[in-house]
Amino acid sequence: MSTASETARPVTRPISRGRAFRRSRLGRVLLRSPFYFLVALIFIYALFPFLWALRSAFTPDNALFSTPLQYFPRHPTFDNFRAAFEASFFRHALINSTIVAGSVTLLSLAVGSLAAYALGRFRFRGRSFVMYLMLSMTIFPPIAILGALYTLLSGFHIIGFVRFPHLYDTRWALVFTYLIFTLPFTVWVLTSFMRALPRDLEEAAYVDGATPMQVFFKVLLPLIAPGLVTTGLLAFIAAWNEYLFALSFIQSPDNYTVPIAITSFVGKSGSAFQQPWGVIMAATIIVTLPLIAAVLILQRRILAGLTAGAVKG
Repeated sequence: MSTASETARPVTRPISRGRAFRRSRLGRVLLRSPFYFLVALIFIYALFPFLWALRSAFTPDNALFSTPLQYFPRHPTFDNFRAAFEASFFRHALINSTIVAGSVTLLSLAVGSLAAYALGRFRFRGRSFVMYLMLSMTIFPPIAILGALYTLLSGFHIIGFVRFPHLYDTRWALVFTYLIFTLPFTVWVLTSFMRALPRDLEEAAYVDGATPMQVFFKVLLPLIAPGLVTTGLLAFIAAWNEYLFALSFIQSPDNYTVPIAITSFVGKSGSAFQQPWGVIMAATIIVTLPLIAAVLILQRRILAGLTAGAVKG
C-alpha cells in the first residue's frame, strides 16, 4: 500500500534524444560550428588583402608572378622596403600626411567639442536644424563638391578686392577640405556624449562658482575622453587615407600625401607599364603600421567610446 508522500512525488519524464544531444559537449560544438565558420570566413575575407600585401612586400620581384603560386616567400627580402624609403617623395609624403592628418584631428576635436558642448548642454531655437544641417553635409559625395572647392582654393573673389586665400597645391588646402567631412561627424558623435552626461555634475560645478568654460574643461571634457579618442582616431584615419582631394588639389611632389605617393612609384625602366608591385606593397605596409599601432595602444579607450556611444545612442 503506497503512502501519501509516494503518491505526491512528481513524475519525471525522460529526456528526448534530441535535447540530450544538444546538451552534450559534442552537440554544443556542432550547433555552434556554423557560427564559428562564419566568423572565420569574415576574418579571412577582411585580413587576406593585408596578408597578401605583406607577402608581396617581402617577395623579390622575380618571384612575384612565379608559378606555382607561393603564399609564403621562400627567400624573403627587405629590398622593397629599402627602395620605398629611398624615394624622397615618399619620405616627404609621410611627413605631409602626419602634419595634415594631425592638424585635421586636432582642429576637429577642438571645434567639435566646443560645438558639441553648446548643442548638447544648452537649449536654444534652431538646435535641431543645426544638427541636421551638419549631418546633411556628410550625405554629398566628395566628387559633387570638387569643382566648387577647386574654385575656392584657387583664390575665389568674395566681394570687390576681398578674395579667399590662394591655397591650391598647399597642405592647408587638404586641411581645409578634410574638415568639411570630419568636423560634422565629430560634432554629431560628441553631441550624443554630451547629452548623456548627468546634469547634476554641471549644476554642482555652477554652485561652486565655476564658469561655463571651467565646467567644460574641468568637468565635462574628462568624462567624454573615450568619445574624443574614438572620434579623433576615426578623423585621423579618414585624413590619412583620403585620395580624391589630395589628387585634385596637390601637384608638387614635395606636398604629396601617402596615397598619392604610393601611386607614384615607377619601375626601374621608368615605363608606365611596369609597376613595382613589391615596392608599392612595402609602402602600403609602412603607411598602415602607424594606424595599427594607434589602434592597439588606444584599444581600451576606443572600445569604451564605441560601447558608450552605442548605449547612449
